[in-house]
Amino acid sequence: MILYGIPTCDSCKKALKALREAGRDPVFRDLRAAPLTEAEWAPIVAELGSNLINKASPTYRSFNDWLRESDTEAQLLANPTVMKRPLIVEGAKMTLGWDAAAQAEWL
Repeated sequence: MILYGIPTCDSCKKALKALREAGRDPVFRDLRAAPLTEAEWAPIVAELGSNLINKASPTYRSFNDWLRESDTEAQLLANPTVMKRPLIVEGAKMTLGWDAAAQAEWL
C-alpha cells in the first residue's frame, strides 16, 4: 500500500495514523521530495482523470490560463501538490481523499 501526499497535509496525516492504527503498513510517498514520473502518473490519471486535481487549491488558482486549460497529467507534472490528497494505492485498487468511503475501503 502506498499513500501519496505531502507531509504537511492534515488529511494525509490522519490517513497515515488511522491506517497504522488499523494494522496496515502504508508506505508514504512525498510528492514534493519524490515527484511521480509521467509513466507513474499515466495509470493513475487513466483511472481517476480530472478528479485528481484540487481546483479549489491555491496552487491551482495560481496556474496561468494555459496550464489551467492543460490536461490533468500536464498539471500534475508541473506541480504535483495540486493533487487532491491523499491518494492511496494498493495493487489495482485506489482511492482519493480521506472521506467516509475511503475509510470504509481501507479500514
